[in-house]
Amino acid sequence: MNKGLLFILGTALISGVSIFLNAFGVSGLNPFAFTGMKNLIVAIFLISVILLATRARELRSLSLKQWGYLSLIGLIGGSVPFLLFFKGLSMGSGAAGAFMHKTMILWVTLGALLFLKERMNWKIILGAAALLVGNFLLLKLSGIALSEGLVYTFIAALLWSGEVLVSKHMLKDFSGSTVAFGRMGIGAAIILVFLMVSGRLTSVLSWSANAWGWVLMTSLFLLGYVWTFYNGLKLVNASTAVAVLSLGSVITSVLQLAFLGKAFTPGQIVGLVLLAVGVAVFWWLQRGLSWAGPIKA
Repeated sequence: MNKGLLFILGTALISGVSIFLNAFGVSGLNPFAFTGMKNLIVAIFLISVILLATRARELRSLSLKQWGYLSLIGLIGGSVPFLLFFKGLSMGSGAAGAFMHKTMILWVTLGALLFLKERMNWKIILGAAALLVGNFLLLKLSGIALSEGLVYTFIAALLWSGEVLVSKHMLKDFSGSTVAFGRMGIGAAIILVFLMVSGRLTSVLSWSANAWGWVLMTSLFLLGYVWTFYNGLKLVNASTAVAVLSLGSVITSVLQLAFLGKAFTPGQIVGLVLLAVGVAVFWWLQRGLSWAGPIKA
């Protein structure tokens, strides 16, 4: 089995569990400060990993242009979209905002076709449609009303999609750990500046030991997420990576059923089936099975 697919499958598992836990950990905390502290802790972990793995020479070898790419990844991946997304959710976008995030499969697939020269065929279109409809049903949406909060979450999804494409380009020459550090390290620095300017940074001083425990635990999940995702993205198509991540929604839903007793509606069951179908399409395409034909990286 493709090693990259296993990495992304691990990312989906981590994502599904992390989203379930974050719902408890972020309660009562400023979401901007919560995100900033998590990103900072992950950045410290990553720089340690880079140094221990003797990857420091990669950072030293970066040209000014490549540092520019890493800074762009931190800006459009590790900072601004987080702030926009949380702002949108705080304005009541809720499930619709979550669906906007899932539209990344569409933007990444289109971007990969245009900029990364990944191959397009009807199977990819079918898989992307199944993932979008599946998420729509899983989130129990009956429609999407345009609002300011929804616009924020939509812009965040576009920025994260662009970051995946830029990261895939960088991963041709650098390790997943180095690119992940660009996202989290530079992203954390930008968020910290925002927190200081907006006066939100002081709120962390009042956090309890229990709150810091949640921050540390969710940071470890985030570390696992970025490490597996970027090392997997290096080995698989960008569209496949984002598609397989959709399994995270299934894992979160199963955990909610098991621990919170939230039973699935018939529509959600159909959504789960469509998500499984969509992920399977991209998975088989990446593996290059005979019916799919070869895929260009």
